[in-house]
Amino acid sequence: MIPGLILVVDDQKRQRETLAQVLEQWGHEVLQAEDAQTALALVEGQPVDLILTDLRMPGLSGVELLEKCRELRPDIAVIVMTAYGTIEGAVEAMRKGALDFMTKPLDLDQLEVVVQRTLGMGRLLKENRALRRRLEETTAGFRLLGGSGVMRDLLARAARAAETDATVLIRGESGTGKELLARSLHDLSNRSEGPFVAVNCAALPETLLESELFGHLRGAFTGADRDRPGRVLQAAGGTLFLDEIGDVSPGVQVKLLRFLQDREYTPVGGDRAQRADVRVVVATHRDLESMVAAEDFREDLFYRLNVVNLILPPLRDRRDDIPELAAHFLERYTNRYQRPARTFSAEAMARIMTHDYHGNVRELENIVEQTVVMTQGEVIHSSDLPAILVRDRAADTRDLPTFDMVQGDLPLWLEALEKKIVMESLAAFSGNQSSAARHLGLTESGLRYKLGKWKDEDPAASD
Repeated sequence: MIPGLILVVDDQKRQRETLAQVLEQWGHEVLQAEDAQTALALVEGQPVDLILTDLRMPGLSGVELLEKCRELRPDIAVIVMTAYGTIEGAVEAMRKGALDFMTKPLDLDQLEVVVQRTLGMGRLLKENRALRRRLEETTAGFRLLGGSGVMRDLLARAARAAETDATVLIRGESGTGKELLARSLHDLSNRSEGPFVAVNCAALPETLLESELFGHLRGAFTGADRDRPGRVLQAAGGTLFLDEIGDVSPGVQVKLLRFLQDREYTPVGGDRAQRADVRVVVATHRDLESMVAAEDFREDLFYRLNVVNLILPPLRDRRDDIPELAAHFLERYTNRYQRPARTFSAEAMARIMTHDYHGNVRELENIVEQTVVMTQGEVIHSSDLPAILVRDRAADTRDLPTFDMVQGDLPLWLEALEKKIVMESLAAFSGNQSSAARHLGLTESGLRYKLGKWKDEDPAASD
């Protein structure tokens, strides 16, 4: 049986009280209201799961009560009760959102079935809405990572991985959003109600890292004046995120390997193994394969970690994401510093688009924050951007060949100029290739061909 908080609305006191008594005998908590206004006040103040309402009452009818309740609580379940002569009213109530109706006098066996079915449907609707909210929140986090083609493919793989408890290895340069991706994996998983516990392995020496992960017993070392649970135990039922796994010492690698094999660990100073049900996600900016070859990282641990491999590309390799990310950070910091809404000029966005971002998304966020703090006007011009972007502009000018430098290399000079104009056009149209192609007088396929050619010629450069 599914218990619920049920509100009975009926102007006939004896019928209302009799029905409430029956529902209470079935294990439900029951509220009573003699009219629609009283019922609305109860709905506003109580987490009502189901309303059983008479159709015809003085004042607001059962249908009008239904409409107002749906405005207050779209997820609330309603059953209308009607006499045989007013079936058309019940049909109208169903059209306006009632989940079922019953005729008076009530058949109690049928009522029990209908109440259980309706409570079940109402609970399912609530769970679906909660799931949609959670997916929307997680999708928002995914959007912060980027919406370019390469990122869409990566996030699709991440969403599939989130459905399992498989260990995930996230790789990428510093600042690309590895922890954000790990949190999104957790939020999309069936462990989302459990804790997400993050540990930066590079920030702790070997002795402290082992205790931080697995905990310690009183007296295990100097200063251990009490038992202390580790992060593994804190993450039980949820996700343990180990950042910078490539910086873990050989001694801790052995203990991690054992934990990944059977989810067992021994606290520092202890002699009895303990178990913890956690999902493990790790991240690193290091080349683990090279570390394995150099015997700096255990090969067996690498294969335990590398079940699902997600590689976050640097921002310079996915410039299409820059306008959306910049707009997000612009909104964040104008709100945080209580500044008027601002926009980037086309020239400023072109400057932002062409920067190489060796600090990746973290550097872009810092640049936008600096800009919000220092800019006074509503439109952000290139002159308002931090000095590093101004230096980029000067470098662009210096890099273009002059007359006395060409010496037979005019085609190369024209190619560099064409590339510069194409990239600035893309920036001006926020990465939209169709709009940029029309502006330049190119076909979209022609533009894509040029971008692909430039990337093949210089893999380190971004398109």
